[in-house]
This record gives sequence, structure tokens and C-alpha cells, in this order.
Amino acid sequence: MKKGLSIIIPILNENHNILILEKQIRESLKKKHYEIIFVDDNSTDNTINTLISVKKKSKKISYYIHKGSRDLTRSCFLGINKAKFSQILIMDGDLQHNPIYIPKMLKILNSKNVDIVIGSRNFKKRENKSLSFFRLSASKFLIYILKILSKKNLKDPMSGFFLFHKNLYLNNKKKFYSKGYKILADFIYNIPSIKVEEIDIKFRERKFGYSKMNFYVLILLTIFILKKLIFKLSIK
Repeated sequence: MKKGLSIIIPILNENHNILILEKQIRESLKKKHYEIIFVDDNSTDNTINTLISVKKKSKKISYYIHKGSRDLTRSCFLGINKAKFSQILIMDGDLQHNPIYIPKMLKILNSKNVDIVIGSRNFKKRENKSLSFFRLSASKFLIYILKILSKKNLKDPMSGFFLFHKNLYLNNKKKFYSKGYKILADFIYNIPSIKVEEIDIKFRERKFGYSKMNFYVLILLTIFILKKLIFKLSIK
């Protein structure tokens, strides 16, 4: 595996955000060896045409189409499997994750004995007014339950912004639930020995498009939690 960073960005109808995000990543990672992999989940806007255009302008950019029913986790796994570099960063394509934090996350992963670095939202700060009442309430509830199940006191185990070594995925891929919209929870709660470091990030407001968090996503997350709970009870 080559040394470098593969940035996996699952997208759905993010046509207005792609060029802005690519520029912000480029400006934040000057002199860094990286690639950007967009994985589209069957967008219905002009996303594909924009991806074709941006790929022609830069050899660092590639894109794939996730076929089948829409699923963010499976889109991420597709991107990870296609990644050519040894370190993987997952981030959203809606501009709410700011690329300025990536160098700090890389420094921590490369200097400390950790498996994964999370860009965590601080739900106690006013800056998270960018989250709707539904998203904020659902996130707080699920984080509380996941803390109980995992016995890990993490601020944001459902963040969509995190960095890890690709081998962490390759060595544990058979353990994952592999479904839904919160891939980080899959990593943390299916790899008990995982070593985690968190940094606080400022979660930006979405300017274009709409959130993917809805009742269907909440149901998938609840199923994930119930399966973990049932499994824990069954081995006692």
C-alpha cells in the first residue's frame, strides 16, 4: 500500500458543493500526497456532470457510483476498497466538515499510538445550532445509548469525519454491520480494542442541499444498536 491519504467523500445531490470542497481540501493539504474519491449514491441533480468535469482537471480526483439501494456506509466501503493509499479520511460532501482540521488529524494519527482520529462535534456548544432539533435530539439519544453499550466515553461516536489506517478496515471488515448512515459506529463498536483520539471541530452550516438524517436513517441506527445489545446479552 502506498503512503499517502485517500479522502473518501460519499455524496448524494451535492452538485453545488463539490467544487467548493475540492478547492478547500487542496488549500488545506498543500504539499501533501493525497487523492479524493467521491462515491455518488445515485444523485438526481447535476452531480455526475460536475464529477466528470472536476476529474478532468485533476489527477488527484476519481469517482465511483454506488449501485443498488442508497446506503452511505456501503458507499464509504466502496471508496475504501478503491483507495490506493495507506491512510483513509472519511468526510461528508455537504461542506459541514471543514478540511482545515485534516492536517491536525494526520499529525495525531502519525505521532500517537491510536487507530482512529475523530473530528467530534461538541453538542454543548452553541455552534451546533446548525443541527436541526430532530438531528440534535436523535444524535444525543443515540450517543447516550452507544456510550452505555461500548463503555467508551466518546463525545461523538457518530461523527462522519474521521481518519484511520486502511489496515484497520481490511483486518476487521468481516465484523462490520455494513449498513446504514453511521460508519464510525461500526468501527468503534465492532473493534473492542480500538484506540481513539478526538479533536473538537466547529460543525459548519449546510448552504446547499438537505440533510440525509431522517426517520429511515434513525430506524437503521436503532437496528444497529439493538443488534449490539442482543449480542452482548447473549454472551453473558
